Amino acid sequence: MDDRNPTEQEDGAGCATGNGKASEVLGDFTTTTRVIPISALALLIGAVAAFVALALLRLIGLFTNLFYFGHWSTALVSPAGNHLGTYSIVVPVAGALIIGVMARYGSERIRGHGIPEAIEAILINGSRVEPKVAILKPISSAISIGSGGPFGAEGPIIMTGGAVGSMIAQLFHLTSAERKTLLVAGAAAGMSATFAAPVASVLLAVELLLFEWKPRSLIPVALASATAAVLRRYLLGLGPLFPVPLHPLFIGSKGLLGCMLVGLLAGGLSALLTISVYAAEDAFQHLRFHWMWWPAIGGFVIGLGGLIFPQALGVGYDTIDGLLQGNVTTHVILGVLLVKWFIWAVSLGSGTSGGVLAPLLMMGGALGGLEAMILPNEGAGFWPLISMGAVLGGTMRSPFTSIIFAFELTHDGNVFLPLLVGSVVAHAFTVLTLKRSILTEKVARRGYHLSREYAVDPLEILFVREVMRTKVVALAATNTLAEMQQSLRTDHRQTQRLLPVVNEQGRLAGVLTRGGIRKHIAQHGESALRQTLGELVRTDVVSAHPDEPLRYVVYRMAEKGFTRMPVVDRDTAKFRGLISLDDLLKARTRHLEEERRRERTLKLRFLRPGGKFSKETDLRPAR
Repeated sequence: MDDRNPTEQEDGAGCATGNGKASEVLGDFTTTTRVIPISALALLIGAVAAFVALALLRLIGLFTNLFYFGHWSTALVSPAGNHLGTYSIVVPVAGALIIGVMARYGSERIRGHGIPEAIEAILINGSRVEPKVAILKPISSAISIGSGGPFGAEGPIIMTGGAVGSMIAQLFHLTSAERKTLLVAGAAAGMSATFAAPVASVLLAVELLLFEWKPRSLIPVALASATAAVLRRYLLGLGPLFPVPLHPLFIGSKGLLGCMLVGLLAGGLSALLTISVYAAEDAFQHLRFHWMWWPAIGGFVIGLGGLIFPQALGVGYDTIDGLLQGNVTTHVILGVLLVKWFIWAVSLGSGTSGGVLAPLLMMGGALGGLEAMILPNEGAGFWPLISMGAVLGGTMRSPFTSIIFAFELTHDGNVFLPLLVGSVVAHAFTVLTLKRSILTEKVARRGYHLSREYAVDPLEILFVREVMRTKVVALAATNTLAEMQQSLRTDHRQTQRLLPVVNEQGRLAGVLTRGGIRKHIAQHGESALRQTLGELVRTDVVSAHPDEPLRYVVYRMAEKGFTRMPVVDRDTAKFRGLISLDDLLKARTRHLEEERRRERTLKLRFLRPGGKFSKETDLRPAR
């Protein structure tokens, strides 16, 4: 008897061939040996990404020297030392025009600061990046930064490294999840090679790009990042990028209170930075001419800002180093906070190409420079360093990345505790005041939603035995169809659609459906009534086992297209009950109750003056 008809499929009852891999052994992780070939590819991607990072930094140096000094050199220099005078306004405008043309006629994906585009490729495009993006993105970013753009190289290298990882992955027969791992491996490797920060690069991948914390992705990403860090030693030299003298190991209670204040102010600055960038982007959206010309407006603002405060141009690594050494003037601090902030927000909102990490480091350091004037003296550059980490943690919503990143940039291991306090307070501020970060707002504006909260799925820790129904109707295989026909006609209260059939030993012989029985009787008439249920059942049953997690059942239901299945013992095949989609929702209900239900589980007992305990006292206010 075939019960697989449209009606029964809509009910979600029935059976299908195969029983899934119910015998899968439970463990802490689900990683298989498939991680080995993926890790091998990640090693290759890490090596390639290191050379890509080198090429990007050399391109930035080349364009900076060409645009501002008129000679051929790949050495990284600051545009602040140029002698162009008022003609320097033309340089960022020219660079922006080139980028606008590249974006319109090459690929629009080169616009922006890189990380949102990497997120979008992962979430929406199946971790597939066009090859031309891997070429156009570093060139456009190098032109943008080399012509004075107040950006960092990390966003472009993350996007470029991710594009390289994606292209290599697309050459092989891989799943979308495996392509995602290799895309992120390339992104992490590029950041690792650029900043000599391999651990922070892996944390950034976990907190922002992978959308999971699993060995299957963590291992390849970590290996790619480590490979790039090793090659950096020979390509760019060892870290740290910004060496500082060691600060005190313990700063006392006043110092930690100062870190809380720094975190609070950094959270406020992070929120304002995010708002300002997207306010600028909204303003550009109201312009009536094509977006190809918008970067030129941003370039003009950059040029004006460069006339007022030349240190605001370019990546500003020298200014960051000065802030951490504590040898910058108040004029520089205010220039970074006011001029750098303004031209960075406007130019980034215009849709040009460039990263955000280096500008955040500069502005966070400048805020710390102001705070150092009133907070206790903990050594040169201490408060700029804490403020840098706090601004990163608040703006990117990735506090652990910001802590380790600040450490790897400076190699100052004594500031872990102050960084933890400052970064987490800033993170708390922005989480409570902003729905999205500067890195995810653009993705949301394109109509997509992502969540950055990672938790164990309740379906992973609850077993079938905890939600299955045991008070169900089970039919004997020896009964004839006539013996149950009357009950099918008269029992209107019975809503059980899937009818398990068991033999004399209680083992599951197969299943029937009420609709399938009616159809069989309509087709075969009175002769069908003399058949036993054991002759009519379908034996290729998809079943569940009491000792398996609900996640396995959900996957099996999704694969086979059914929402009900019998539950049988794994060893004896004895029938134990039924489980349906409604039962699986019990796990979600329990989780919601744990999240929302408030109760006082510990009641206090007070000692009476006479030495006896009083009755339990309810501390809730009277209504």
